[in-house]
Amino acid sequence: MKTRAVVPVNYVEERIFIIRGLKVMLDRDLADLYGVETKYLNRQVKRNRDRFPHEFVFQLTKSERNELVTNWHRFESLKHSSTLPYAFSEHGVAMLATVIKSPRAVKMSIVIVKAFVRLRDILSSHKELAEKLQLLEKRLDRHDEEIQTIVEAIHQLLQPPAKPRNPIGFRINEPQTAYHPRKHLQ
Repeated sequence: MKTRAVVPVNYVEERIFIIRGLKVMLDRDLADLYGVETKYLNRQVKRNRDRFPHEFVFQLTKSERNELVTNWHRFESLKHSSTLPYAFSEHGVAMLATVIKSPRAVKMSIVIVKAFVRLRDILSSHKELAEKLQLLEKRLDRHDEEIQTIVEAIHQLLQPPAKPRNPIGFRINEPQTAYHPRKHLQ
C-alpha cells in the first residue's frame, strides 16, 4: 500500500457513510488510511473477534454493497468481488488501533475518531435546524400537490379547444338574402 502522511479530518469525513443507521467506514478505506492491505486488516479483526462485537463491525449485505457501487464510482471494483466488505463504527475504528500495531495506525485512529466526533457535533448542533427543515419539507409536499393542480389547470386553459364550440343562441338554417332597405313611400 501507499505510505502517506496523516490525512486531514475532512478527507476522512468523506469516507464515513451511514449504513443501517450507523456512521461507519469501510474496511478498504480504513486499510488505505492505515497503510495496510484490506485482507490483513480483516484478518486481524477475525483473529481478535472478541474485541469486535456486532455494533463495532458488521459485514455488508449484497444489496448494501450494490447500493455503494451504484452511488459511488470509487467502489466500482467491489461490483464483481466475491467477498462483501466490512463496515466499522466509531468504536470499531478505535478498537482497530489496538490490533493493528503501527505508529501510522495509531495516528490515523486519532484522526478518524476526531472525524466521527466532528460529524456528531455538527449533527447535534444542527438538530433544531434539521427539525425545522423536516417541517418545511412536509409543508412543501402538501403545497407541491396544490401547486401541481394549479399548474395543470393553467395548462388546460392555455390549450385551444379541440373542436370549435357551437355558438350560443338561435341559428337559422335558411339561405341568407341580401338585405335591401325599403324606401318609405311618401
